[in-house]
Amino acid sequence: MAEINWQPTCGIKQLRLRAQLLADIRRFFAKRQVLEVETPLLCHTTGTDPLLDFFSSDYRFLPQLQKMFLQTSPEFAMKRLLAAGSGSIYQICKAFRNSESGRFHNPEFTMLEWYRLDFDLFQLMDEVGELISTILAPRFPLKVIEKHSYVNLFEQITGLNPLLFSPTAYQTYASAQGFPEAADLCGEDHGLWLDFLFSFIIQPELGRQSVCLVYGYPALLSSLARVNPENPAITDRFEVFVDGLELGNGFFELADSEEQERRFDQENSERKTKGLPEVKKDQYLLAALTAGLPDCSGVAIGVDRLLMLLDNSQSIDDVLTFPIARA
Repeated sequence: MAEINWQPTCGIKQLRLRAQLLADIRRFFAKRQVLEVETPLLCHTTGTDPLLDFFSSDYRFLPQLQKMFLQTSPEFAMKRLLAAGSGSIYQICKAFRNSESGRFHNPEFTMLEWYRLDFDLFQLMDEVGELISTILAPRFPLKVIEKHSYVNLFEQITGLNPLLFSPTAYQTYASAQGFPEAADLCGEDHGLWLDFLFSFIIQPELGRQSVCLVYGYPALLSSLARVNPENPAITDRFEVFVDGLELGNGFFELADSEEQERRFDQENSERKTKGLPEVKKDQYLLAALTAGLPDCSGVAIGVDRLLMLLDNSQSIDDVLTFPIARA
């Protein structure tokens, strides 16, 4: 019989560091009187985002057989709590994304998600910067918290306007930067081009000894954020980076149920075009939005990636007990 490596991929040091990180997060929110909650991770439907793949399972409750889904985020259920009057809330939980594995990805990972009532996008950005700076300070000193407009940052670094799509200009730039394969990968898809150029050209330079927050993403990249009332070409969305690593994604939350349903339909149409299975729209979420979601901003942070920075680890496997290959 072949020898089986049953050992965890992280060490005892990382186990203790994770326990301390979770305690620090809870202490941070306790001081601010933000309520910790728990919501189901096995649900009747899931998000429609065509860029996210999901896990499904059969729930056998004879004589019925129902398809259920492991959640890519606890967002929909947490918004139902907000609509029910919970006040500001946070959750630390597992999230699941199929087809994701690599240096920074494991299909099962730990997520911190929170929602702040009556916070605009910039107030939440300030709180995100404060949390990350506080947590990383002992081992990863950060000098400043930076904020950059996505459009300005994209134009400064690439010379391209992210709101005006020119396939020829994008292809020419990508080839000049050493990425001739981008044309085949992205084709005529504006959103794919923006993701590619941002990920490979812009992101590696963000957050050098700082917490870097990039806000005002093009509307075509944000399915769950409110359109900016002063500029409908962008949405009230931000992402946070430290040392070139993306840690989280935040929004001023969309509260219009009709607009949310329209975006669900649009994303399902994109899924069909790409040969992906259609996802049932979450009627519970739509009903909650119809009942009334209070003005709020929310953000999701990857806890394992925070731990990587704390531990100076080069791979997510180094901070997990049993990643997918050994689960």
